[in-house]
Amino acid sequence: MIDQNQNIQFKLNLELIDHVQGLIGIKDDQGIKKLFNDFHYADIAEILNELNFEESIYVIKLLDSKKTSDVLTEIDEDIREKVLDRLSNKEIAEEIEELDTDDATDIIAELPVERQEDVISKIEDEELKAEIKELLNYDEDSAGGLMAKELVKVYETWTVGGCLRKIRAQAENVTRVHSIYVVTKKEELIGRLSLKDLITAKSDQKIADIYISNVDYANVNDDVEDVAKIMTKYDLEAIPVTDDNRILLGRITIDDIVDVIKEEADKDYQLAAGIYQDVEADDSVFELTKARLPWLILGLFGGLGSVFIMSGFDHIMESVPELFFYTPLIAAMAGNVGVQSSAIIVQGLANNNVKGSLFFRLLKEVGLSLINGFTLALLVILFGYIINQELVHSIAIAISMMSVIIVAALIGTFVPIILDKKGIDPAIATGPFITTSNDILGIYLFFIISEFIIGF
Repeated sequence: MIDQNQNIQFKLNLELIDHVQGLIGIKDDQGIKKLFNDFHYADIAEILNELNFEESIYVIKLLDSKKTSDVLTEIDEDIREKVLDRLSNKEIAEEIEELDTDDATDIIAELPVERQEDVISKIEDEELKAEIKELLNYDEDSAGGLMAKELVKVYETWTVGGCLRKIRAQAENVTRVHSIYVVTKKEELIGRLSLKDLITAKSDQKIADIYISNVDYANVNDDVEDVAKIMTKYDLEAIPVTDDNRILLGRITIDDIVDVIKEEADKDYQLAAGIYQDVEADDSVFELTKARLPWLILGLFGGLGSVFIMSGFDHIMESVPELFFYTPLIAAMAGNVGVQSSAIIVQGLANNNVKGSLFFRLLKEVGLSLINGFTLALLVILFGYIINQELVHSIAIAISMMSVIIVAALIGTFVPIILDKKGIDPAIATGPFITTSNDILGIYLFFIISEFIIGF
């Protein structure tokens, strides 16, 4: 029997999917309604993502309007796009009226421009209509593009008693009351109000006497990544958004910031893997190829560069053929060390933890590389002894590898920092760019140092 009682215990499994598909197959509408009645809309979205499109549509049409609108905000974009195509502009408008302004705007923004205008015109709530139009004007990657208009605000001139009555009226339109903001008559944000201070204050006291002037806020044009850093740093559940004159415009809540952080993490991971645009596993072959091929071409040129370098040292490989067998090791160590170093730096840059002088940062990395390189070099010499390899050859390989590790670490540290200072996303430096550059330099250093030590 499927447990429907506790959302916190929800777990998607094949049994549940089969059960839902069975109910759809026999068109048991009441059974479907009963099954989904106690599910959180996020859980419903997770289930629908596992069904085919026709099955998803069938379930969505059975849900009540409020739950349907919430589900639409959570399901995969591809499914949502198809669902919206099936709905009339009037039906979309009705669903949107059940959502907060930020979610409503997000859905509207996904529609073709001509449909956007028609859907907005069919929204009956004039205030919501105006707010959506306002939010659509902001860049999607700005604080304005992420904020919601729903919030609770009070004026500094209000009394505590009058404030409580008006807060109750405002709170009806706000899903969660994270903070109460204090503004002037000109709507200028001047502080925030503690619920404890509000409750304990005398009813005839002025808000001006009890509000807290220290309040973190974001400018409407701030980049969402910067907003995410502020909210993360100060553990904020919500942050008010103002214009250049500090006029209160809206607020951003933690759930939206979590989405931003996840999207940025996904993007950085793809960049590190050599995928320069946002793609998913179920995208078309053309889209996946377009995202991956440029970096693969870069890797190809890097490999061809290594071939060219090796061809210039063919006399070494003829005299000491075992050196050839160590080239994959050298290339792998260069790539691994470079990616390790750059990954730590990129993470530090993202969290604002990279402080101090670049010189001392590089010096620290050299010291670390010497320790790691020396340890690995000893292991290489030990391996050479075990297989009865000439000592001079083992020493040449070991010293070459130490040099390669130091250079790879410096590149992995230096490049992301420089890119960040130039205003370029440093995540691009952690992918094939680092690996390819280190492969070429690593192979070159390997043969040039080996040639010098062995004495050709």
